[in-house]
Amino acid sequence: MLEQRIEQHFIDSADLKYQSAQILSKPIAAAVQAIFASVTSGGKVLACGNGGSAADAQHFAAEFVGRYERERPELAAIALTTDSSILTAIANDYDFNVIFSKQVRAFGAAGDVLLALSTSGNSANVLAAIEAAHEREMTVVALTGRSGGKMTHALRETDVHICVPHERTARIQEVHLLVLHCICDGVDTQLLGDQEPLA
Repeated sequence: MLEQRIEQHFIDSADLKYQSAQILSKPIAAAVQAIFASVTSGGKVLACGNGGSAADAQHFAAEFVGRYERERPELAAIALTTDSSILTAIANDYDFNVIFSKQVRAFGAAGDVLLALSTSGNSANVLAAIEAAHEREMTVVALTGRSGGKMTHALRETDVHICVPHERTARIQEVHLLVLHCICDGVDTQLLGDQEPLA
């Protein structure tokens, strides 16, 4: 019984990834272009999200600053989820909903990209970060699920929305990780050409 349940998780995840491939390939390519244009012009990516999405933001930043699969120059990315002193000071002195937006206003500049992750699309602090990014004339790459939530209405035409067509948080997060890997691979391919990755 347990083994069948585990197998079903794998099947459901694989099915969603297969369905998402056709739906999401175009917006993922647009995200690659936006991020590539930013980092090759001296810009950076600021990434944020809550819970599992916070972990994804940190995962992305690590692969951008370090490497994904091939050696290349370092790329500028900052996860806004990692400095406990900043996060707790802002949450305590102001409000939890501005923990990311205040950092965007501090670190963001025109030409930078905000990578905003929210499986529901309704995270108030991520929505506030999007508003702050627009104030700074940044492009937003939003990763959501379900129907995209409130983030659908917060985004501009110049932003990129990658919305996973599923209701279940775990499945959405599994696709988000694949999307982030696709973005890393796409940027590396733009920088280095179509080469074999490291073993």
